[in-house]
Amino acid sequence: MKSVLVVGSGDTKAAELGYIKDLIEAAGVQAKFVDVGTSGHVSTADVQPQDVASYHPDGARAVESRDRGKAVAAMAVALEHYVIATADDIAGIIGAGGSGGTALATPAMRALPVGIPKLMVSTVASGNVAAYVGPADIAMMYSVTDVAGLNRISRQVLGNAAHAMAGMVANDIPPVPTDRRSVGLTMFGVTTPLVTRLAERLAGRFDPLVFHATGTGGQSMEKLIDSGLVVAVLDMTTTEIADHIVGGVLSAGPDRIGAVARTAVPYVGSVGALDMVNFGPPDTVPTRFSDRNLHVHNPQVTLMRTTPAENTAIGEFIAHKLNACDGPVRFLLPEGGVSMIDAPGQAFYDPAADEALFTAIETNVVQTEQRVVTRVEANINDEIFVAAVLDAFDDVMKGSN
Repeated sequence: MKSVLVVGSGDTKAAELGYIKDLIEAAGVQAKFVDVGTSGHVSTADVQPQDVASYHPDGARAVESRDRGKAVAAMAVALEHYVIATADDIAGIIGAGGSGGTALATPAMRALPVGIPKLMVSTVASGNVAAYVGPADIAMMYSVTDVAGLNRISRQVLGNAAHAMAGMVANDIPPVPTDRRSVGLTMFGVTTPLVTRLAERLAGRFDPLVFHATGTGGQSMEKLIDSGLVVAVLDMTTTEIADHIVGGVLSAGPDRIGAVARTAVPYVGSVGALDMVNFGPPDTVPTRFSDRNLHVHNPQVTLMRTTPAENTAIGEFIAHKLNACDGPVRFLLPEGGVSMIDAPGQAFYDPAADEALFTAIETNVVQTEQRVVTRVEANINDEIFVAAVLDAFDDVMKGSN
Protein backbone atom coordinates (compact mmCIF):
# COMPACT_ATOMS: atom_id res chain seq x y z
CA MET A 1 0.00 0.00 0.00
CA LYS A 2 1.35 3.43 -0.91
CA SER A 3 2.21 5.86 1.88
CA VAL A 4 2.48 9.60 2.37
CA LEU A 5 6.03 10.60 3.24
CA VAL A 6 6.20 13.08 6.13
CA VAL A 7 9.64 14.60 5.66
CA GLY A 8 11.69 16.72 8.00
CA SER A 9 14.48 16.94 10.56
CA GLY A 10 13.69 14.65 13.46
CA ASP A 11 16.40 16.19 15.62
CA THR A 12 14.51 19.50 15.82
CA LYS A 13 10.97 18.89 14.57
CA ALA A 14 10.01 15.36 15.63
CA ALA A 15 6.93 16.51 17.55
CA GLU A 16 5.55 18.60 14.68
CA LEU A 17 6.21 15.91 12.07
CA GLY A 18 4.75 13.22 14.31
CA TYR A 19 1.64 15.38 14.74
CA ILE A 20 1.25 15.64 10.95
CA LYS A 21 1.71 11.89 10.53
CA ASP A 22 -0.84 11.07 13.23
CA LEU A 23 -3.49 13.31 11.67
CA ILE A 24 -2.92 11.87 8.21
CA GLU A 25 -3.30 8.34 9.55
CA ALA A 26 -6.36 9.34 11.60
CA ALA A 27 -7.90 10.39 8.28
CA GLY A 28 -7.42 6.85 6.99
CA VAL A 29 -4.26 7.37 4.93
CA GLN A 30 -1.03 5.45 5.54
CA ALA A 31 1.99 7.64 6.34
CA LYS A 32 5.71 7.27 7.06
CA PHE A 33 7.91 9.70 8.97
CA VAL A 34 11.12 10.15 6.96
CA ASP A 35 13.79 11.68 9.18
CA VAL A 36 16.40 13.75 7.33
CA GLY A 37 18.10 15.24 10.36
CA THR A 38 21.89 15.45 10.15
CA SER A 39 22.96 15.80 13.81
CA GLY A 40 23.54 12.10 14.50
CA HIS A 41 20.55 12.05 16.88
CA VAL A 42 18.61 9.00 18.01
CA SER A 43 15.56 8.79 15.77
CA THR A 44 12.24 6.97 16.17
CA ALA A 45 11.21 7.63 12.56
CA ASP A 46 9.90 4.99 10.18
CA VAL A 47 12.75 5.83 7.80
CA GLN A 48 15.97 6.67 9.63
CA PRO A 49 18.43 9.37 8.55
CA GLN A 50 21.06 6.76 7.75
CA ASP A 51 18.57 4.93 5.54
CA VAL A 52 18.06 8.09 3.49
CA ALA A 53 21.77 8.92 3.50
CA SER A 54 22.55 5.53 1.97
CA TYR A 55 20.89 6.69 -1.26
CA HIS A 56 23.48 9.44 -1.81
CA PRO A 57 25.40 8.69 -5.03
CA ASP A 58 28.66 8.82 -3.07
CA GLY A 59 27.38 6.72 -0.18
CA ALA A 60 26.11 7.51 3.30
CA ARG A 61 29.41 9.02 4.42
CA ALA A 62 28.86 11.89 1.99
CA VAL A 63 26.22 13.23 4.39
CA GLU A 64 28.60 13.22 7.38
CA SER A 65 30.01 16.71 7.91
CA ARG A 66 30.61 19.07 10.81
CA ASP A 67 29.49 21.86 8.49
CA ARG A 68 25.70 21.88 8.85
CA GLY A 69 25.20 23.55 5.48
CA LYS A 70 27.21 20.88 3.69
CA ALA A 71 25.46 18.09 5.57
CA VAL A 72 22.00 19.46 4.74
CA ALA A 73 22.93 19.91 1.08
CA ALA A 74 24.21 16.35 0.89
CA MET A 75 21.11 15.01 2.65
CA ALA A 76 18.95 16.86 0.11
CA VAL A 77 20.73 14.96 -2.66
CA ALA A 78 20.24 11.69 -0.80
CA LEU A 79 16.53 12.38 -0.21
CA GLU A 80 16.01 13.18 -3.88
CA HIS A 81 17.54 9.84 -4.87
CA TYR A 82 15.52 8.08 -2.17
CA VAL A 83 12.17 9.33 -3.48
CA ILE A 84 13.14 8.56 -7.08
CA ALA A 85 14.02 5.00 -6.10
CA THR A 86 10.83 4.50 -4.08
CA ALA A 87 8.44 6.60 -6.18
CA ASP A 88 6.11 3.66 -6.90
CA ASP A 89 5.38 3.40 -3.16
CA ILE A 90 4.73 7.13 -2.59
CA ALA A 91 1.15 8.38 -2.38
CA GLY A 92 2.18 11.94 -1.53
CA ILE A 93 4.87 13.93 0.25
CA ILE A 94 4.59 16.63 2.90
CA GLY A 95 7.33 18.56 4.66
CA ALA A 96 7.58 21.17 7.39
CA GLY A 97 10.47 23.42 8.29
CA GLY A 98 12.31 26.68 7.96
CA SER A 99 14.50 27.79 5.10
CA GLY A 100 16.92 24.89 5.58
CA GLY A 101 14.19 22.28 5.84
CA THR A 102 12.44 23.75 2.83
CA ALA A 103 15.62 23.70 0.77
CA LEU A 104 16.20 20.09 1.86
CA ALA A 105 12.72 18.71 1.12
CA THR A 106 11.64 20.51 -2.05
CA PRO A 107 14.26 19.10 -4.46
CA ALA A 108 12.86 15.64 -3.70
CA MET A 109 9.35 16.93 -4.30
CA ARG A 110 10.41 18.39 -7.64
CA ALA A 111 11.88 15.03 -8.64
CA LEU A 112 8.49 13.32 -8.40
CA PRO A 113 6.08 13.28 -11.36
CA VAL A 114 3.40 15.92 -11.73
CA GLY A 115 0.22 14.72 -10.06
CA ILE A 116 1.68 13.14 -6.92
CA PRO A 117 0.48 15.45 -4.09
CA LYS A 118 3.26 17.67 -2.71
CA LEU A 119 2.86 20.12 0.17
CA MET A 120 5.50 22.14 2.02
CA VAL A 121 4.68 23.97 5.25
CA SER A 122 7.38 26.62 5.49
CA THR A 123 8.40 29.79 7.25
CA VAL A 124 9.47 31.23 3.88
CA ALA A 125 6.27 30.40 1.98
CA SER A 126 5.00 33.99 2.02
CA GLY A 127 8.00 35.23 0.01
CA ASN A 128 9.45 34.43 -3.40
CA VAL A 129 9.24 30.63 -3.54
CA ALA A 130 10.28 30.16 -7.18
CA ALA A 131 13.58 28.53 -6.20
CA TYR A 132 11.75 25.95 -4.12
CA VAL A 133 8.78 25.20 -6.38
CA GLY A 134 10.43 25.45 -9.80
CA PRO A 135 8.35 23.69 -12.47
CA ALA A 136 6.68 21.29 -10.03
CA ASP A 137 3.14 21.21 -8.60
CA ILE A 138 4.25 21.91 -5.02
CA ALA A 139 1.73 23.59 -2.73
CA MET A 140 3.46 26.01 -0.34
CA MET A 141 1.72 26.82 2.97
CA TYR A 142 2.99 29.60 5.21
CA SER A 143 3.54 28.33 8.77
CA VAL A 144 2.68 31.72 10.42
CA THR A 145 4.70 30.83 13.54
CA ASP A 146 8.06 29.12 13.23
CA VAL A 147 8.00 25.35 12.93
CA ALA A 148 9.41 25.15 16.44
CA GLY A 149 7.01 23.44 18.79
CA LEU A 150 3.31 22.72 18.93
CA ASN A 151 1.12 25.63 20.00
CA ARG A 152 -2.37 26.89 19.29
CA ILE A 153 -1.28 28.38 15.95
CA SER A 154 1.07 25.68 14.71
CA ARG A 155 -1.41 22.92 15.58
CA GLN A 156 -4.02 24.59 13.39
CA VAL A 157 -1.70 25.26 10.46
CA LEU A 158 0.00 21.86 10.55
CA GLY A 159 -3.37 20.22 11.06
CA ASN A 160 -4.80 21.92 8.01
CA ALA A 161 -1.77 20.82 6.02
CA ALA A 162 -2.14 17.22 7.20
CA HIS A 163 -5.82 17.14 6.31
CA ALA A 164 -5.15 18.74 2.94
CA MET A 165 -2.59 16.04 2.15
CA ALA A 166 -4.90 13.27 3.35
CA GLY A 167 -7.71 14.69 1.23
CA MET A 168 -5.54 14.87 -1.88
CA VAL A 169 -4.45 11.27 -1.46
CA ALA A 170 -7.77 9.76 -0.38
CA ASN A 171 -9.91 11.31 -3.08
CA ASP A 172 -9.43 10.20 -6.66
CA ILE A 173 -9.35 12.78 -9.43
CA PRO A 174 -12.22 12.20 -11.88
CA PRO A 175 -10.91 10.58 -15.05
CA VAL A 176 -10.19 12.88 -17.96
CA PRO A 177 -13.26 12.71 -20.21
CA THR A 178 -11.19 12.19 -23.31
CA ASP A 179 -8.76 9.74 -24.80
CA ARG A 180 -6.97 12.52 -26.66
CA ARG A 181 -3.22 12.66 -26.23
CA SER A 182 -1.58 15.81 -24.87
CA VAL A 183 0.41 18.28 -26.96
CA GLY A 184 2.49 21.06 -25.38
CA LEU A 185 2.39 24.62 -26.75
CA THR A 186 4.29 27.72 -25.59
CA MET A 187 2.66 31.15 -25.62
CA PHE A 188 3.36 34.77 -24.70
CA GLY A 189 1.02 37.73 -24.92
CA VAL A 190 2.57 38.73 -28.24
CA THR A 191 2.08 35.24 -29.76
CA THR A 192 -1.42 34.65 -28.35
CA PRO A 193 -3.27 34.87 -31.70
CA LEU A 194 -1.09 32.12 -33.18
CA VAL A 195 -1.21 29.74 -30.23
CA THR A 196 -4.92 30.26 -29.58
CA ARG A 197 -5.76 29.25 -33.14
CA LEU A 198 -3.40 26.28 -33.02
CA ALA A 199 -4.98 25.05 -29.79
CA GLU A 200 -8.48 25.46 -31.20
CA ARG A 201 -7.68 23.50 -34.34
CA LEU A 202 -5.85 20.73 -32.51
CA ALA A 203 -8.53 20.30 -29.85
CA GLY A 204 -10.55 17.84 -31.91
CA ARG A 205 -7.62 15.42 -32.11
CA PHE A 206 -5.42 16.27 -29.11
CA ASP A 207 -5.52 17.76 -25.62
CA PRO A 208 -3.61 21.07 -25.96
CA LEU A 209 -1.53 22.11 -22.92
CA VAL A 210 -0.55 25.77 -23.22
CA PHE A 211 2.44 26.99 -21.18
CA HIS A 212 3.16 30.66 -20.50
CA ALA A 213 6.77 31.25 -21.56
CA THR A 214 7.80 32.95 -18.33
CA GLY A 215 10.81 30.82 -17.46
CA THR A 216 8.98 28.50 -15.11
CA GLY A 217 6.45 27.85 -17.86
CA GLY A 218 9.11 26.50 -20.20
CA GLN A 219 10.61 24.45 -17.39
CA SER A 220 7.19 23.00 -16.59
CA MET A 221 6.64 21.94 -20.18
CA GLU A 222 10.07 20.34 -20.35
CA LYS A 223 9.37 18.46 -17.09
CA LEU A 224 6.19 17.02 -18.64
CA ILE A 225 8.14 16.08 -21.77
CA ASP A 226 10.71 14.24 -19.65
CA SER A 227 7.84 12.56 -17.77
CA GLY A 228 6.37 11.27 -21.03
CA LEU A 229 3.12 13.18 -20.49
CA VAL A 230 3.07 14.94 -23.87
CA VAL A 231 3.30 13.22 -27.26
CA ALA A 232 4.41 16.26 -29.27
CA VAL A 233 5.48 19.88 -28.85
CA LEU A 234 4.50 23.06 -30.68
CA ASP A 235 7.18 25.32 -29.23
CA MET A 236 6.09 28.54 -30.86
CA THR A 237 7.42 30.91 -28.18
CA THR A 238 11.10 30.43 -27.40
CA THR A 239 11.51 33.89 -25.83
CA GLU A 240 12.93 32.39 -22.63
CA ILE A 241 16.13 31.70 -24.57
CA ALA A 242 16.57 35.43 -25.20
CA ASP A 243 16.35 36.07 -21.47
CA HIS A 244 18.87 33.30 -20.82
CA ILE A 245 21.37 34.65 -23.35
CA VAL A 246 20.99 38.37 -22.68
CA GLY A 247 20.17 38.38 -18.96
CA GLY A 248 16.44 38.97 -18.66
CA VAL A 249 14.23 37.89 -15.77
CA LEU A 250 12.27 35.12 -17.52
CA SER A 251 14.98 32.62 -18.39
CA ALA A 252 14.13 28.92 -18.33
CA GLY A 253 17.82 28.14 -17.94
CA PRO A 254 20.36 26.45 -20.19
CA ASP A 255 18.37 23.22 -20.56
CA ARG A 256 15.62 24.77 -22.70
CA ILE A 257 14.77 22.29 -25.51
CA GLY A 258 16.88 19.73 -23.65
CA ALA A 259 13.93 17.46 -22.91
CA VAL A 260 13.09 17.37 -26.61
CA ALA A 261 16.55 16.00 -27.34
CA ARG A 262 16.40 13.49 -24.48
CA THR A 263 13.02 12.06 -25.47
CA ALA A 264 13.02 12.50 -29.28
CA VAL A 265 9.43 13.76 -29.00
CA PRO A 266 8.02 15.14 -32.29
CA TYR A 267 8.79 18.86 -32.28
CA VAL A 268 7.68 21.91 -34.23
CA GLY A 269 9.41 25.07 -33.08
CA SER A 270 9.65 28.73 -33.94
CA VAL A 271 11.15 32.01 -32.79
CA GLY A 272 8.15 33.59 -31.10
CA ALA A 273 8.95 36.70 -29.02
CA LEU A 274 12.70 36.43 -29.58
CA ASP A 275 12.54 40.12 -30.41
CA MET A 276 12.42 40.87 -26.68
CA VAL A 277 14.16 40.47 -23.35
CA ASN A 278 12.02 40.82 -20.23
CA PHE A 279 12.57 42.98 -17.17
CA GLY A 280 10.37 44.28 -14.38
CA PRO A 281 9.26 47.91 -13.97
CA PRO A 282 11.31 50.45 -15.97
CA ASP A 283 13.54 51.31 -13.02
CA THR A 284 14.69 47.68 -12.80
CA VAL A 285 16.25 47.62 -16.27
CA PRO A 286 20.05 47.42 -15.82
CA THR A 287 21.77 50.74 -16.51
CA ARG A 288 23.93 49.15 -19.21
CA PHE A 289 20.74 48.89 -21.28
CA SER A 290 19.58 52.48 -20.74
CA ASP A 291 20.14 53.45 -24.39
CA ARG A 292 18.26 50.47 -25.82
CA ASN A 293 14.85 50.28 -27.49
CA LEU A 294 12.57 49.73 -24.47
CA HIS A 295 8.83 49.16 -24.51
CA VAL A 296 6.67 49.33 -21.37
CA HIS A 297 4.32 46.35 -21.77
CA ASN A 298 2.57 47.14 -18.47
CA PRO A 299 3.64 48.79 -15.17
CA GLN A 300 5.35 45.56 -14.05
CA VAL A 301 6.91 44.44 -17.35
CA THR A 302 9.45 46.28 -19.53
CA LEU A 303 10.56 44.75 -22.82
CA MET A 304 13.91 45.38 -24.54
CA ARG A 305 14.41 44.81 -28.27
CA THR A 306 17.11 42.27 -29.09
CA THR A 307 19.95 43.40 -31.35
CA PRO A 308 21.41 41.61 -34.39
CA ALA A 309 24.42 40.50 -32.33
CA GLU A 310 22.22 39.13 -29.56
CA ASN A 311 20.02 37.39 -32.10
CA THR A 312 23.05 35.74 -33.65
CA ALA A 313 23.95 34.30 -30.23
CA ILE A 314 20.35 33.23 -29.64
CA GLY A 315 20.19 31.55 -33.05
CA GLU A 316 23.43 29.68 -32.41
CA PHE A 317 22.06 28.44 -29.06
CA ILE A 318 18.86 27.19 -30.71
CA ALA A 319 20.82 25.50 -33.51
CA HIS A 320 23.01 23.68 -31.00
CA LYS A 321 19.90 22.41 -29.21
CA LEU A 322 18.16 21.32 -32.40
CA ASN A 323 21.26 19.47 -33.59
CA ALA A 324 21.03 17.31 -30.46
CA CYS A 325 17.48 16.23 -31.35
CA ASP A 326 17.14 12.83 -33.00
CA GLY A 327 13.35 12.91 -33.24
CA PRO A 328 11.40 14.63 -36.03
CA VAL A 329 12.02 18.40 -35.94
CA ARG A 330 10.53 21.20 -38.01
CA PHE A 331 11.60 24.76 -37.19
CA LEU A 332 9.72 27.66 -38.83
CA LEU A 333 11.04 31.20 -39.35
CA PRO A 334 8.36 33.92 -39.84
CA GLU A 335 9.91 36.48 -42.18
CA GLY A 336 7.17 39.02 -41.42
CA GLY A 337 8.08 39.30 -37.75
CA VAL A 338 8.37 37.18 -34.63
CA SER A 339 5.71 38.87 -32.47
CA MET A 340 2.74 41.24 -32.51
CA ILE A 341 5.06 44.22 -31.98
CA ASP A 342 7.62 43.03 -34.54
CA ALA A 343 5.59 44.19 -37.53
CA PRO A 344 5.62 47.31 -39.75
CA GLY A 345 4.79 50.37 -37.67
CA GLN A 346 5.21 48.53 -34.37
CA ALA A 347 7.75 49.24 -31.60
CA PHE A 348 10.08 46.29 -32.24
CA TYR A 349 9.96 46.04 -36.02
CA ASP A 350 13.58 45.38 -37.02
CA PRO A 351 14.09 43.20 -40.13
CA ALA A 352 17.88 43.33 -39.76
CA ALA A 353 17.73 41.89 -36.24
CA ASP A 354 15.32 39.18 -37.36
CA GLU A 355 17.53 38.30 -40.31
CA ALA A 356 20.52 37.86 -38.01
CA LEU A 357 18.46 35.39 -35.97
CA PHE A 358 17.22 33.48 -39.02
CA THR A 359 20.66 33.31 -40.63
CA ALA A 360 22.29 32.03 -37.44
CA ILE A 361 19.74 29.24 -37.19
CA GLU A 362 19.90 28.28 -40.88
CA THR A 363 23.71 28.40 -40.93
CA ASN A 364 24.25 26.30 -37.82
CA VAL A 365 21.47 23.72 -37.91
CA VAL A 366 22.58 20.49 -39.56
CA GLN A 367 19.54 19.83 -41.68
CA THR A 368 18.49 16.28 -42.45
CA GLU A 369 15.30 14.53 -43.53
CA GLN A 370 14.31 14.53 -39.86
CA ARG A 371 15.51 18.04 -38.98
CA VAL A 372 14.25 20.80 -41.29
CA VAL A 373 14.32 24.62 -41.03
CA THR A 374 11.80 26.50 -43.18
CA ARG A 375 11.10 30.18 -43.82
CA VAL A 376 7.50 31.38 -44.04
CA GLU A 377 6.56 34.68 -45.70
CA ALA A 378 4.29 35.89 -42.91
CA ASN A 379 4.23 37.36 -39.42
CA ILE A 380 4.14 34.71 -36.72
CA ASN A 381 0.50 35.57 -35.90
CA ASP A 382 -0.75 35.51 -39.51
CA GLU A 383 -3.10 32.82 -40.75
CA ILE A 384 -0.50 31.75 -43.32
CA PHE A 385 1.88 30.93 -40.48
CA VAL A 386 -0.82 29.05 -38.55
CA ALA A 387 -1.39 26.86 -41.60
CA ALA A 388 2.35 26.27 -42.03
CA VAL A 389 2.68 25.16 -38.41
CA LEU A 390 -0.23 22.74 -38.73
CA ASP A 391 1.28 21.28 -41.91
CA ALA A 392 4.62 20.84 -40.13
CA PHE A 393 2.87 19.24 -37.16
CA ASP A 394 1.12 16.70 -39.40
CA ASP A 395 4.51 16.00 -40.96
CA VAL A 396 6.31 15.24 -37.69
CA MET A 397 3.39 13.15 -36.44
CA LYS A 398 3.45 10.76 -39.40
CA GLY A 399 3.77 7.24 -38.10
CA SER A 400 3.13 8.34 -34.51
CA ASN A 401 0.86 6.04 -32.55
